[in-house]
Amino acid sequence: MDVYARLKELNLALPEVSPPAGIFKAVRQAGNCLYVSGQVAVKDGAPVFPGKIGAGVTVEQGQEAARVCVLNALGHLHKFLGDLNRIKGLVKTLVFVQSAGGFIQQPLVANGATGLLKEIWGEDAGVGARSAIGVNELPLGVSVEAEFIFEV
Repeated sequence: MDVYARLKELNLALPEVSPPAGIFKAVRQAGNCLYVSGQVAVKDGAPVFPGKIGAGVTVEQGQEAARVCVLNALGHLHKFLGDLNRIKGLVKTLVFVQSAGGFIQQPLVANGATGLLKEIWGEDAGVGARSAIGVNELPLGVSVEAEFIFEV
């Protein structure tokens, strides 16, 4: 399966990526694993559905923000690898959800990210281990940030 053909089938495009805004690498390889630094839900330089999920931002909007995090990660992976087809599969996803007090549906928001990865790579290669964590604040006021580990 060609990842780029699959993205086209899903009507998705890789974004242009910016250099990290701090002292870190967007992607770091250790052995056969690629560690992707936290990707925030930003598109064209602006936060996608900023704010707290459960107070002004819906679960569905959070899921869409999580999908944006995936696309941003894939953009960095493409820049790092030169070819996303070198990826064997997803190892782990960690999703941070800016949550209103009492909001407990972080796993539903994380499904936006992991569901998209499953759509791209399928059940075996596209589904990995996962954690979804509620947090009080995220950079730029984004509602979702996600980091990933992929195998090459």
